[in-house]
Amino acid sequence: MQYPLPIARLIESYMKLPGIGEKTATRLAFYTLDMPKEDVEDFSTSLRDVKVNLHTCSICGNITENDPCDICKDKSRDQTTIMVVEQPKDVMAFEEMGEYNGLYHVLHGVLSPMDGIGPEEVNIKSLITRLQKNDQVKEVILALNSTPEGESTAMYIGKLIKPAGIKVSRLAAGLAVGSDIEYANSITLKRAVQGRTTL
Repeated sequence: MQYPLPIARLIESYMKLPGIGEKTATRLAFYTLDMPKEDVEDFSTSLRDVKVNLHTCSICGNITENDPCDICKDKSRDQTTIMVVEQPKDVMAFEEMGEYNGLYHVLHGVLSPMDGIGPEEVNIKSLITRLQKNDQVKEVILALNSTPEGESTAMYIGKLIKPAGIKVSRLAAGLAVGSDIEYANSITLKRAVQGRTTL
């Protein structure tokens, strides 16, 4: 059966979202059709606003309405530490935790030669420029995912930064709370041993 063109276009639009197949997209399209007009207009405005009103901070690369972002402008934050993350959503996760009070730098991806993503395609050059201009920074924390791409990106950035005499650290990683050692892979066990703490 062919849907009316507006519904067909909406289904196609929903299918562009990650993890949304045709059945889910169709269900969402018909749910949208049943929504009150005001809710649909609010939804439409929200979608447009994230593309029109948000941009990246010229200092850290995080998403923001204002440039520089609120975190970069906040002089009460620890100016000696920069945490490097892959995506803006990682900044949100650390901010929700409330335990870190330093600065951030968002790469917007990781190195992946197989996918044609090299150092020029991620926000590494601006990190190095930022460190060269700011002699207050004493430590760079590489908070990248424990994937092969995240690991290689961390090693690449570490090699670039170390000659400047700035401490480079990684987040502790290893066994998750409640997990069994027998089911952990060798990389997880290696990181757990390397990141061990004294009791």
